[in-house]
Amino acid sequence: MTLSATPDTATSVNALSPLRFPPGLRLKPEQFALLCAENREAVLELAADGRVLAMTPTGSETGARNSRLEMRLLLWADQQGGWKVFGSSTGFRLPDGSVLSPDASLVQINRWQALTPEQRRGFAPLCPDLVVELASPSDEGPRALTALRSKMASYQANGARLGWLLIPHKQAVEVWPISGDPKSFNGIDVLDAGPEFPDLQLQLAEIWAG
Repeated sequence: MTLSATPDTATSVNALSPLRFPPGLRLKPEQFALLCAENREAVLELAADGRVLAMTPTGSETGARNSRLEMRLLLWADQQGGWKVFGSSTGFRLPDGSVLSPDASLVQINRWQALTPEQRRGFAPLCPDLVVELASPSDEGPRALTALRSKMASYQANGARLGWLLIPHKQAVEVWPISGDPKSFNGIDVLDAGPEFPDLQLQLAEIWAG
């Protein structure tokens, strides 16, 4: 696959990347996978309609929070057994054809083991059981609340059993169930995942602190 565009018709996908695409370009998941393989420094996602979405690197504060979050999920998964933990650089090919990367996620081990070796090496064709996204205080961009809520709705529509949208600058949480409207919580100390994820809790003060 060859992608090219002249400077007067191209639009920048990522300010930190030389990639430029013609406006209106739409890719299939297989083409997107080839693009990512050839441009590993680019931070990209794929919308269900084939649009390539530019993702900017996280700020240092958000990165620290993300590391703490992944550590807590990994500790729980190791103690509980039966789960795989994935970090923010992992892309999943959802049933609607999009390729999205949650900030952190959990997948039941039997679902992971059901995949072929080739599927595991690429964008795993499944929606995680638990997805977590961390918002930034910006009103714009891929980490803004509007953009992240759209991602949470996509996870929910594609079969996520639970979604957490963490909003550090407001010390608030949106809990997205398997179906129905999300619920918002402000000023809570502990976030409990419920019976489908036994004993999984987040102490939010340490996440807010980073």
